[in-house]
Amino acid sequence: SKQKIVKAGDKDLDGQLDFEEFVHYLQDHEKKLRLVFKSLDKKNDGRIDAQEIVQSLRDLGVKISEQQAEKILKSMDKNGTMTIDWNEWRDYHLLHPVENIPEIILYWKHSTIFDVGENLTVPDEFTVEERQTGMWWRHLVAGGGAGAVSRTCTAPLDRLKVLMQVHASRSNNMCIVGGFTQMIREGGPRSLWRGNGINVLKIAPESAIKFMAYEQIKRFIGTDQEMLRIHERLLAGSLAGAIAQSSIYPMEVLKTRMALRKTGQYSGMLDCAKNILSKEGMAAFYKGYIPNMLGIIPYAGIDLAVYETLKNAWLQRYAVNSADPGVFVLLACGTISSTCGQLASYPLALVRTRMQAQASVEGAPEVTMRGLFKHILKTEGAFGLYRGLAPNFMKVIPAVSISYVVYENLKMTLGV
Repeated sequence: SKQKIVKAGDKDLDGQLDFEEFVHYLQDHEKKLRLVFKSLDKKNDGRIDAQEIVQSLRDLGVKISEQQAEKILKSMDKNGTMTIDWNEWRDYHLLHPVENIPEIILYWKHSTIFDVGENLTVPDEFTVEERQTGMWWRHLVAGGGAGAVSRTCTAPLDRLKVLMQVHASRSNNMCIVGGFTQMIREGGPRSLWRGNGINVLKIAPESAIKFMAYEQIKRFIGTDQEMLRIHERLLAGSLAGAIAQSSIYPMEVLKTRMALRKTGQYSGMLDCAKNILSKEGMAAFYKGYIPNMLGIIPYAGIDLAVYETLKNAWLQRYAVNSADPGVFVLLACGTISSTCGQLASYPLALVRTRMQAQASVEGAPEVTMRGLFKHILKTEGAFGLYRGLAPNFMKVIPAVSISYVVYENLKMTLGV
């Protein structure tokens, strides 16, 4: 805590605080504490009681009991009234660098932008202040840039996953080493990144549409809370995801076809799109649409629920002297929640990919989602619904780690 105070106030970077720097730190810190005090004081009576603490945390997705709120009050309450006035609040927090619990919860929320190459996550949530100051678009730009870098770095594993989903079977038991060898032999090292261009291009329109839809749906739900509760967030997030996916779905089909193409088959993305349009018609750009939409709810729901559960467990157990979770806790929570979400929705993702790829596989009959499920279960068993799962899971940890590092650096560059 002492090091954080020195770092926050040390303007001339000499590793020490002189009197002027210390006064400036206290004045700046007091302003922030005043804003937080006002946000917690729901009744506007100049005092914070246990119910207001419970309500404020509930608005931000953290549930605590009134007994736990009273423990928080006792640690700050000097005169035994079981309420905290401004002086008690300021005196308790003035020399503590962690400004407020709401800020910590927002830090957790903004850290859910981990990009693992999937498009089914619940959108990030921003406060009124962040929307008014334009800070939201900087978060989105940082998230988009982080997604582009992490997807590019893990593109070979993503392409291998698509190949295994479409081509692997009992008779052709494609393994990870064999799959990479096959790709390099067929098209050289550059072929490992086929389909990555369109995968990166679709980040910007999808993020923008998802964010705008999410904000509109929040208004439609009519909640008067600044931050949505978990079930409201899931509902709004799933609907926003469905709208965004519907808008950019042809790009999804294009990404799959580009990843599966052979050397010299198409000269580029536009050539691929023209080919599909002339040979198969516009309907081909919406193959696999239904399983993709159905996959949004289990993926987003489980991802969000696991992340919130892990976050709350950590805050309840370890947020005593400091509520800063640290990089490794955030990475662990993001990795576990994303993995659980993918595990639940993977069979739908596999069926979607096979339907998207149908015309690119010679002699493949036109099948429905239900027919494809039955065919896979009959010929390959339940294991067949999880083809390509190994490279998919292999890319989660590097994707989460890379996107986190790039996201944090881009945030600093953009002044977040």
